[in-house]
Amino acid sequence: MSVEEFAALHEELAGRTAWAAGPRGALAALTPDKVVAAAREVRLGRGVSLAAPVEFTVAPDDPEPARHTMLGPDIEDTPAVLDSAEGLHFVTDRLAMNVHGDANSHLDALTHIIWNGTLHGGVRASTVTSEAATALSVEIVRDGITGRGVLLDIPRLRGVPWIEPGDHVTGDELRAAEESQQVRVTEGDLLFVRVGHRRRRAELGAWDTARSHAGLHPTALEFLAERRVALLGCDSNSDTAPSLAEGVGWPVHVLAIHAMGLHLLDYLQFEDLVPLCEEQRRWSFLCVVAPLRLPGGTGSPVNPVAVL
Repeated sequence: MSVEEFAALHEELAGRTAWAAGPRGALAALTPDKVVAAAREVRLGRGVSLAAPVEFTVAPDDPEPARHTMLGPDIEDTPAVLDSAEGLHFVTDRLAMNVHGDANSHLDALTHIIWNGTLHGGVRASTVTSEAATALSVEIVRDGITGRGVLLDIPRLRGVPWIEPGDHVTGDELRAAEESQQVRVTEGDLLFVRVGHRRRRAELGAWDTARSHAGLHPTALEFLAERRVALLGCDSNSDTAPSLAEGVGWPVHVLAIHAMGLHLLDYLQFEDLVPLCEEQRRWSFLCVVAPLRLPGGTGSPVNPVAVL
């Protein structure tokens, strides 16, 4: 896409989703009635995590992995001393991580993207300081996001194990996946798109995803605007790398978060969910997303759970 084409698409999508210009963004479509209806998706009473295990090892896609430290009496030097310790002792943990990395599952809040000096809805970028974001932070979803999840499996549609890095998913493919899977994305849904990123990583090993990974074509977001979805999640980060838009490194992030007010879930994993959906011949489910309460944060580690 040229600079002009991207600008026109941004303007179009912002106009079509003007109803989502408030502080909750597209979550405005997720009404209490929609949540109640989503609960009726539960048939088996079985929960499935959509998050990948947190990574602690340096990898091409994770140069600054999370750090997990176990704390306790002499545990760093001689853990075996605990076997003979008398009385009560506590073992604790300390976790540090880069929330917006390319390996760990996380949620992007509406304050994550600044475009031409503003956040979503025209909020001034200066509301983000070195200490915290004073508007549109992840605190907006402190009560969680609960709704009807729909998984569209693009490798299944194409008959391949995964979409190769650099390739992209079109709006027509999202519609074709609906037809193939006999499911329909409706207003207020939490849309999940599988490109097979996690399966490829598991089978072939990690690679530099900042340079090359599969995702959506920017124009595919017209499908999301048409259906008024409330949230977008992917097993990559929804963008395609290299970028498909001239001069914009992460066009889907800009369009989804800034223009449309969509919270994003990046680097999920669907490999546990897909077999169950195949078995049940159902690709919709109740989904519960519970980010951490990080006042002023631009995102959060997250463990979305699908309940079938």
